[in-house]
Amino acid sequence: MEANFCMKCGSALAEIVIDDTPRKACAREGCGFIHWGNYSIGVGALVVKEGKVLLVRRAQEPGKGFWTNPGGYIEQLEPIQETIKREVFEETGIVAEATRIVALRDQPRGIHNVYLAFAMEYASGEPKADGVEVDEAGFFSLQEMETMQVAALTRWLVDIALSNNGNGLQADHDPIVPLSGQGLFRI
Repeated sequence: MEANFCMKCGSALAEIVIDDTPRKACAREGCGFIHWGNYSIGVGALVVKEGKVLLVRRAQEPGKGFWTNPGGYIEQLEPIQETIKREVFEETGIVAEATRIVALRDQPRGIHNVYLAFAMEYASGEPKADGVEVDEAGFFSLQEMETMQVAALTRWLVDIALSNNGNGLQADHDPIVPLSGQGLFRI
Protein backbone atom coordinates (compact mmCIF):
# COMPACT_ATOMS: atom_id res chain seq x y z
CA MET A 1 0.00 0.00 0.00
CA GLU A 2 1.38 3.37 -0.99
CA ALA A 3 1.07 6.40 1.27
CA ASN A 4 -0.55 9.34 -0.53
CA PHE A 5 -1.72 11.58 2.30
CA CYS A 6 -0.07 13.01 5.40
CA MET A 7 -0.81 11.11 8.61
CA LYS A 8 -0.32 14.35 10.57
CA CYS A 9 -2.51 16.86 8.69
CA GLY A 10 -4.15 14.96 5.81
CA SER A 11 -2.54 16.97 2.99
CA ALA A 12 -1.15 15.34 -0.13
CA LEU A 13 2.33 13.84 0.05
CA ALA A 14 5.01 14.77 -2.48
CA GLU A 15 8.18 12.89 -3.33
CA ILE A 16 11.43 14.36 -2.04
CA VAL A 17 14.96 12.96 -1.85
CA ILE A 18 16.63 12.56 1.56
CA ASP A 19 20.15 11.11 1.64
CA ASP A 20 19.80 9.85 -1.94
CA THR A 21 16.56 7.98 -1.11
CA PRO A 22 13.15 9.01 -2.49
CA ARG A 23 10.69 9.64 0.35
CA LYS A 24 7.13 10.88 0.62
CA ALA A 25 6.75 14.10 2.61
CA CYS A 26 3.89 16.45 3.37
CA ALA A 27 3.49 19.13 0.71
CA ARG A 28 1.88 21.57 3.19
CA GLU A 29 4.35 24.21 4.33
CA GLY A 30 5.26 23.95 7.99
CA CYS A 31 3.90 20.43 8.56
CA GLY A 32 7.22 18.58 8.34
CA PHE A 33 5.80 15.04 8.16
CA ILE A 34 7.99 12.49 6.35
CA HIS A 35 6.76 8.98 5.60
CA TRP A 36 9.79 6.78 6.31
CA GLY A 37 8.19 3.54 5.07
CA ASN A 38 5.90 0.69 6.07
CA TYR A 39 7.15 -1.71 8.72
CA SER A 40 5.83 -4.59 10.79
CA ILE A 41 7.44 -6.42 13.69
CA GLY A 42 6.58 -10.04 14.30
CA VAL A 43 7.51 -12.28 17.19
CA GLY A 44 7.76 -16.04 17.46
CA ALA A 45 7.98 -18.35 20.47
CA LEU A 46 10.29 -21.29 20.97
CA VAL A 47 8.86 -23.11 23.97
CA VAL A 48 10.61 -26.40 24.76
CA LYS A 49 9.21 -28.91 27.26
CA GLU A 50 10.88 -32.27 27.86
CA GLY A 51 12.80 -32.06 24.57
CA LYS A 52 9.71 -31.23 22.51
CA VAL A 53 8.85 -27.90 20.84
CA LEU A 54 5.45 -26.19 21.02
CA LEU A 55 3.92 -25.94 17.54
CA VAL A 56 0.55 -24.83 16.18
CA ARG A 57 -1.19 -25.66 12.90
CA ARG A 58 -2.29 -22.53 11.06
CA ALA A 59 -6.06 -22.34 10.47
CA GLN A 60 -5.81 -19.15 8.37
CA GLU A 61 -3.71 -17.76 5.55
CA PRO A 62 -0.88 -17.15 5.27
CA GLY A 63 0.34 -20.68 5.76
CA LYS A 64 -2.98 -22.41 6.39
CA GLY A 65 -2.35 -26.08 7.20
CA PHE A 66 1.34 -25.62 8.03
CA TRP A 67 2.78 -26.21 11.48
CA THR A 68 4.58 -23.18 12.91
CA ASN A 69 5.81 -21.91 16.22
CA PRO A 70 3.26 -19.65 17.98
CA GLY A 71 3.62 -15.94 17.36
CA GLY A 72 2.15 -12.77 15.99
CA TYR A 73 2.64 -9.03 15.61
CA ILE A 74 3.38 -6.46 18.27
CA GLU A 75 0.72 -3.93 19.24
CA GLN A 76 1.63 -0.25 19.09
CA LEU A 77 1.92 0.30 22.87
CA GLU A 78 2.71 -3.25 24.01
CA PRO A 79 6.21 -4.22 25.21
CA ILE A 80 7.57 -6.94 22.93
CA GLN A 81 8.07 -9.42 25.81
CA GLU A 82 4.39 -9.05 26.68
CA THR A 83 3.44 -9.55 23.03
CA ILE A 84 5.09 -12.96 22.78
CA LYS A 85 3.71 -14.07 26.14
CA ARG A 86 0.19 -12.99 25.08
CA GLU A 87 0.42 -14.62 21.65
CA VAL A 88 1.54 -17.97 23.09
CA PHE A 89 -1.28 -17.95 25.63
CA GLU A 90 -3.95 -16.83 23.12
CA GLU A 91 -3.01 -19.45 20.53
CA THR A 92 -2.25 -22.39 22.84
CA GLY A 93 -3.27 -21.74 26.46
CA ILE A 94 0.36 -22.22 27.49
CA VAL A 95 1.93 -19.84 30.00
CA ALA A 96 5.60 -19.16 29.22
CA GLU A 97 8.15 -16.45 29.95
CA ALA A 98 10.50 -14.95 27.36
CA THR A 99 14.11 -15.55 28.38
CA ARG A 100 16.13 -14.36 25.39
CA ILE A 101 16.05 -13.44 21.71
CA VAL A 102 17.66 -16.28 19.78
CA ALA A 103 16.98 -15.42 16.13
CA LEU A 104 16.09 -12.54 13.85
CA ARG A 105 14.70 -12.57 10.32
CA ASP A 106 14.86 -9.44 8.18
CA GLN A 107 12.46 -9.47 5.23
CA PRO A 108 12.61 -6.26 3.16
CA ARG A 109 9.54 -5.93 0.92
CA GLY A 110 6.51 -3.64 0.42
CA ILE A 111 5.93 -3.77 4.17
CA HIS A 112 9.38 -4.39 5.65
CA ASN A 113 9.03 -7.22 8.17
CA VAL A 114 11.36 -7.86 11.08
CA TYR A 115 10.73 -11.07 13.03
CA LEU A 116 12.26 -11.81 16.45
CA ALA A 117 12.25 -15.34 17.84
CA PHE A 118 12.26 -15.72 21.61
CA ALA A 119 13.37 -18.72 23.64
CA MET A 120 10.69 -19.11 26.29
CA GLU A 121 10.58 -21.00 29.54
CA TYR A 122 7.50 -23.21 29.90
CA ALA A 123 5.54 -22.37 33.09
CA SER A 124 2.17 -24.14 32.89
CA GLY A 125 -0.77 -25.33 30.84
CA GLU A 126 -1.65 -27.97 28.29
CA PRO A 127 -1.71 -27.07 24.59
CA LYS A 128 -5.18 -26.21 23.33
CA ALA A 129 -5.72 -24.52 19.96
CA ASP A 130 -7.70 -21.28 19.98
CA GLY A 131 -9.87 -22.57 17.11
CA VAL A 132 -9.54 -19.30 15.19
CA GLU A 133 -5.93 -18.65 14.21
CA VAL A 134 -4.81 -22.22 14.88
CA ASP A 135 -6.72 -25.53 14.79
CA GLU A 136 -4.13 -27.78 16.51
CA ALA A 137 -1.44 -27.25 19.14
CA GLY A 138 1.03 -29.50 20.89
CA PHE A 139 4.59 -30.29 21.87
CA PHE A 140 6.41 -32.31 19.22
CA SER A 141 9.76 -34.07 18.91
CA LEU A 142 11.99 -33.85 15.83
CA GLN A 143 10.96 -37.41 14.97
CA GLU A 144 7.26 -36.50 15.09
CA MET A 145 7.89 -33.39 12.96
CA GLU A 146 9.30 -35.55 10.15
CA THR A 147 5.73 -36.56 9.18
CA MET A 148 4.24 -33.08 9.68
CA GLN A 149 3.97 -30.19 7.23
CA VAL A 150 6.30 -27.84 9.16
CA ALA A 151 6.96 -24.41 7.62
CA ALA A 152 10.56 -23.80 6.49
CA LEU A 153 11.21 -20.90 8.88
CA THR A 154 9.86 -22.97 11.76
CA ARG A 155 12.21 -25.86 10.86
CA TRP A 156 15.11 -23.42 11.11
CA LEU A 157 13.82 -22.07 14.43
CA VAL A 158 13.28 -25.58 15.87
CA ASP A 159 16.94 -26.33 15.14
CA ILE A 160 17.86 -23.21 17.13
CA ALA A 161 15.48 -24.13 19.97
CA LEU A 162 16.84 -27.64 20.32
CA SER A 163 20.51 -26.68 20.04
CA ASN A 164 19.99 -25.16 23.51
CA ASN A 165 23.37 -23.45 23.64
CA GLY A 166 22.15 -20.62 25.88
CA ASN A 167 23.30 -17.91 23.49
CA GLY A 168 21.18 -15.01 22.44
CA LEU A 169 20.25 -11.56 23.62
CA GLN A 170 18.87 -11.57 27.15
CA ALA A 171 16.57 -8.97 28.65
CA ASP A 172 18.46 -6.38 30.67
CA HIS A 173 16.14 -5.63 33.58
CA ASP A 174 18.77 -3.64 35.47
CA PRO A 175 20.68 -1.43 33.00
CA ILE A 176 23.63 0.63 34.24
CA VAL A 177 21.68 3.84 33.50
CA PRO A 178 17.95 4.52 33.89
CA LEU A 179 16.16 3.94 30.56
CA SER A 180 12.52 3.81 31.61
CA GLY A 181 9.96 2.54 29.12
CA GLN A 182 12.48 0.80 26.87
CA GLY A 183 12.84 -2.92 26.23
CA LEU A 184 16.56 -3.61 26.44
CA PHE A 185 18.35 -6.82 25.39
CA ARG A 186 22.07 -7.55 25.58
CA ILE A 187 24.63 -10.32 25.21
